[in-house]
Amino acid sequence: MKNGTIVKKILFPSPNPQVELNEITYISAGLRVKGLLAEPVAGGEHDGFLYLRGGIKGVGMVRPARIAQFASQGFIVFAPYYRGNLGGEGNEDFAGEDREDAISGVRLLENHPRVARKRIHIFGFSRGGVMALLTGIACRGVISIVSWGGVSDMFLTYEERNDLRRMMKRVIGGSPNKFPERYVWRTPLNELESLDAPVLIIHGEKDRNVSVEHAYRLEKRLKELGKPFSTQYFKEFTHYFPPRKNQQIVSMLCAWMKNQ
Repeated sequence: MKNGTIVKKILFPSPNPQVELNEITYISAGLRVKGLLAEPVAGGEHDGFLYLRGGIKGVGMVRPARIAQFASQGFIVFAPYYRGNLGGEGNEDFAGEDREDAISGVRLLENHPRVARKRIHIFGFSRGGVMALLTGIACRGVISIVSWGGVSDMFLTYEERNDLRRMMKRVIGGSPNKFPERYVWRTPLNELESLDAPVLIIHGEKDRNVSVEHAYRLEKRLKELGKPFSTQYFKEFTHYFPPRKNQQIVSMLCAWMKNQ
């Protein structure tokens, strides 16, 4: 079966009566991987929206309310759990082979009968930022990319997050000193020449989970390459924004996407 093919669909309780949720099993590089699909109940066509979560395993798992929030803005949203999670096959490897789960998510949305003219946008939060950029590089027809509190440099993540080093060495297979090529492969800054989609960078300057330096490095590289991008920096916020501000930014970024 082709990547992105849906092989199972189970209705999932939705927190929003205007949004239908289904847990999906789909094909990604020969594996059966799971994710959450959110569709506006109102008929008609909508842009596709690939939501790429942060964290790893149970940390940062896809939240139905968050997915429904974006779908309520008029998108058909698909959020992969990534391989090896919640009954999916394979093993998550932190922006390694599991990037195929995101790329196959683009294919799933392209094949969705209600996605308008195959218009697909990619949103990445935290670790999902690096996944979003890698997916945009691989899928040249993507319309736009948003990186919110997003990782852009895996070397920097290893350097800054002492608490993640053991996990990264285990999952990636070693440290950047021992296997630099594995971290280069996971760092999209090295491949942005191949990125066509405009990028919106959103970051809290007090973020200690993913430092704002990730955003600065992404901005600098996009500027060097003459790529289209916009930035929204917030001096007062950390990795997580207050609910009211969060909603305002969601509305803003969704409007930005639709205008691309």
